[in-house]
Amino acid sequence: MKNQKIKWGIIGLGNIAHQFATDLLLIEEAELLAVASRDILKADEFATKYNAAKAYDSYEALFADQEVDIVYIATPHDSHAELSIKAIESGKHVLCEKPIALSYKDAERMIEASKKHNKFFMEAFWTRFIPAVQEVLAKIESGIIGEANYIKADFAFIGNDVEGSRLFDKNRGGGSLFDIGVYPLFLSYIVFGIPKEIIAKAVYHKNGIDLQASMILQYEKAQSILNSSIVSESDMKALISGTQGRIELNSPWFVADGYSVFNGEQESVYSLPTIGKGYAHEILECNDCILNNQIESKLWSHQNSLDLSKIVEEIKTQIGLNFF
Repeated sequence: MKNQKIKWGIIGLGNIAHQFATDLLLIEEAELLAVASRDILKADEFATKYNAAKAYDSYEALFADQEVDIVYIATPHDSHAELSIKAIESGKHVLCEKPIALSYKDAERMIEASKKHNKFFMEAFWTRFIPAVQEVLAKIESGIIGEANYIKADFAFIGNDVEGSRLFDKNRGGGSLFDIGVYPLFLSYIVFGIPKEIIAKAVYHKNGIDLQASMILQYEKAQSILNSSIVSESDMKALISGTQGRIELNSPWFVADGYSVFNGEQESVYSLPTIGKGYAHEILECNDCILNNQIESKLWSHQNSLDLSKIVEEIKTQIGLNFF
């Protein structure tokens, strides 16, 4: 059973799907069997590039393929909920690109479908599985920086606001919060848990999406200062500080190849390169869960996704973001 190859399908063949497929080819226990796009030429080209045996011109056709074990959903944010549920109802396991959905209610529906049909479902928070982040969490737990009480993290770049850009398209769930703001929020959540209070402010595009969002998460004995932007840049390091030192995740922190621990004048540097671009680690997690008949990951569980979705929903409400 452990030597069994998990057969993958990919729908939504944009940039992130290309990066994911590149990593999938590195995993011996995985096979990219099928890809789907509404444009068959795009599907054929993608299949040829990554040695997939099948190319479909509809997502439904891929869902109907009895040989596909798990579907990676890399379509725009607004379609995540419906396509994940359709795939699960078709008997497929699902890895759905983050954010899980554009509303907490949809996130609940997706997880209910996973439980009802007994199929593995995970939000593709690849950062949770990279070696540097796993080791940093263990270091914090060990007390290496004392009691952790402060996080500073962001994700920012200058996006290209041109006609047809998904990032700036309100109808497809564009804006900084859902596309990249979920990353610093995720970091705060995996270190500190659910905040007691959230304060959020945003700068807006003329179409109503958030171009930039700043968030303070207040905990009993800690605070996180977080930011996301698609109109400015940052060094994209992440700082986790405590009563006896601090940890800095290398830039870009969400796929860090290592980190440094500072205790007073002493600096300890740790190098933990990812396999491929970093997606390989979540692929291995999916494979293991499926082979062990688990419908969720212990490292990034259904409840973890729901908790984060609720945090994002609160921020969405505070900044007046409305997609529908």
